[in-house]
Amino acid sequence: MRTFRVSVPAVVFMAAMAWASASTLAAEDYSSTIDKFKSSDQVKPFFENAYGYAVFPLIGKGGLGVGGAYGQGQVYRDGKVTGKTRLMKLSFGFQAGGQGFCEIIFFKDQRAYEEFTSGEFAFDATASAVAITAGAQATTGTTGGSAGASAGPKSGAQVGLGYTKGMAVFTQAIGGLMYEAAIGGQKFSFEPL
Repeated sequence: MRTFRVSVPAVVFMAAMAWASASTLAAEDYSSTIDKFKSSDQVKPFFENAYGYAVFPLIGKGGLGVGGAYGQGQVYRDGKVTGKTRLMKLSFGFQAGGQGFCEIIFFKDQRAYEEFTSGEFAFDATASAVAITAGAQATTGTTGGSAGASAGPKSGAQVGLGYTKGMAVFTQAIGGLMYEAAIGGQKFSFEPL
């Protein structure tokens, strides 16, 4: 019989995520996160043209060998909240550290919006999100993401910016440091209002 060992930091991280999930994010957290993304020249056009979007004011990620991520968010269509969403990720592989970041996922059309809000939705581990902080490239493990790079929110320098499979994902680091070469994708649940 094969045994599975979980590192102490991973257990501590999972306990911290469970505690964080018990707290409810205030409406101003969503508003300030949306304003933060709207202030980026790379993201502005998506607000003007997207069918809808999901925003996560805080996603915590961390681990040592075994890791995970968790965040709570809201889904919007026509500027109005249509439901709540949760992001979860469990990963295995070479990884160490912890990080907090915010994330926004844009839905190009009704099909992409309905696919995301269908209940349980998952991205595979092959694509990346565009990081809108200077000198950073984030890999979030999402096929719905938009692969690319950014030199900063005000620079306008970017590569490969656009929708992939009807979705575009942007992240902005809040704090922490994490090195990761792990497998696993983000999984989302949706609860309509």
